[in-house]
Amino acid sequence: MDFNYIEELVKKCKADDKLSKEKLAEEFRPLIFNISKRTFIDGYEMHDIQNECYRSLFKCVSLYNLDKHRFVAYATNAIKNNMNDLIKRIRTRSSTEGNEALSLHDDIEKDLPSHDISLEDLFCDRCDYEELRLAINNLNTEEKELIDFIFFKNNTVQSYAYFKNLCYSTACLKKKVTLKKISDQISLYYKNPEVQGIQG
Repeated sequence: MDFNYIEELVKKCKADDKLSKEKLAEEFRPLIFNISKRTFIDGYEMHDIQNECYRSLFKCVSLYNLDKHRFVAYATNAIKNNMNDLIKRIRTRSSTEGNEALSLHDDIEKDLPSHDISLEDLFCDRCDYEELRLAINNLNTEEKELIDFIFFKNNTVQSYAYFKNLCYSTACLKKKVTLKKISDQISLYYKNPEVQGIQG
């Protein structure tokens, strides 16, 4: 890295120059890729780890004193320290949170569909609009928001993860669990048609 060039980019980044932010990210990309490739954090995909590294990088920009003239060393240490802190937090996290809570239920994978269910499949193959509407109405607020964001507004799971500040794998699991809930609800309607009548 050209240290003087980096210092100049950081100065422009502090002035909120978007192009300089992109260039700074490009300069640190090899380092961040190398760190993320060698880092394993339970429940995090590689791009989750990379996002954490970039977040650390730009936090460094906002906190950096331009008079120091040693941004590369400062940012490199901060990124590595952030990764170490994140690993420690995940290891010591309460068993009632996140992915560790899932480890209490070893059979959760059996409860999930072996392949993704799409709303289109549910709509075309198994139910009519009314049954789908009733099934979605039985979801909680967070689940309805997920379905609306991904399926009705045509966003990706990755966008949802970013929007909700979740790691990608957690967002994927939420999607699978929500679709399984809809599928089970529709199956219930088929087994007990009177349920639909009561709720309608």
